[in-house]
Amino acid sequence: MNDSTTIQIDFDSPVPYYAQLLDLLRGQIRQGVWQRGEQLPGEHTLCATYGVSRSVVRQALGEMESDGLIVRRKGKGAFVAEPKIVESLAQRLTGFHQDMRERGLHPVSIVLVQERIPASSLVARHLEITPGTAVVHLRRLRYINDEPIVLVSSYLPASLCPQLATEDFREQSLYEYLEHNCGVVIARGRRRIEAVAACQEEAEYLGLQVGDPLILLDSVSYAEDDTPIEYYRASHRGDRSQFEVELVRIRERGQTRETLRSTVADLPPSNDLAPEVPAGN
Repeated sequence: MNDSTTIQIDFDSPVPYYAQLLDLLRGQIRQGVWQRGEQLPGEHTLCATYGVSRSVVRQALGEMESDGLIVRRKGKGAFVAEPKIVESLAQRLTGFHQDMRERGLHPVSIVLVQERIPASSLVARHLEITPGTAVVHLRRLRYINDEPIVLVSSYLPASLCPQLATEDFREQSLYEYLEHNCGVVIARGRRRIEAVAACQEEAEYLGLQVGDPLILLDSVSYAEDDTPIEYYRASHRGDRSQFEVELVRIRERGQTRETLRSTVADLPPSNDLAPEVPAGN
């Protein structure tokens, strides 16, 4: 950073020093002074450059991290964050694969597990079948532009479509396959969203460290006759994922009320799913 062109803190301004520094650093990122993935100057350098205390620098960096502008790595420093990949939680059951294609991204999956297994009590409960009933377990590591983004396990009744256990799902949508080859249309879904920490396996697959933030989606998808078709758990990278929520306004019996169709925040951890939230795969 060139001192001759650096905008300095206005120490006579009533605006807190950390807020001024936050705006200055944000501006540097937006102007391309630091590119995505590039390391920011260290705390001592920022203190010297802007003439502020270390606590001011730390507060500004903390706000930037909360806003998703930077990521801080223990023992390494702060880095400009990669832009988050946006997915929809609104009333569009396009699925992850189609949603990414529509955004101009190239989704590819590595199939880690694809086998027929007896349904556990948890899977059976969500699919409304008897424990031990044959299901197809499909576990995929999903990439966007060569970067691992989400680790997902899907469970579907094996009787749904005999080819599910052998079909190649590396570059095709599961939902499109079900519709075009099995005559099964996903009509609605329920989804629970929870913030969790990455375990060892998730960290290794997603290129993270143990304890890094993940967004866990726990979901059941239903056919038009309300038959459960799929139960899945998807672990999305917290540093690379962002979910859009659609708000709709509904008139009921002459009254107007606002409804949040996709429930995102403040859901308590539970094995029960929140209603009215579509799923996708």
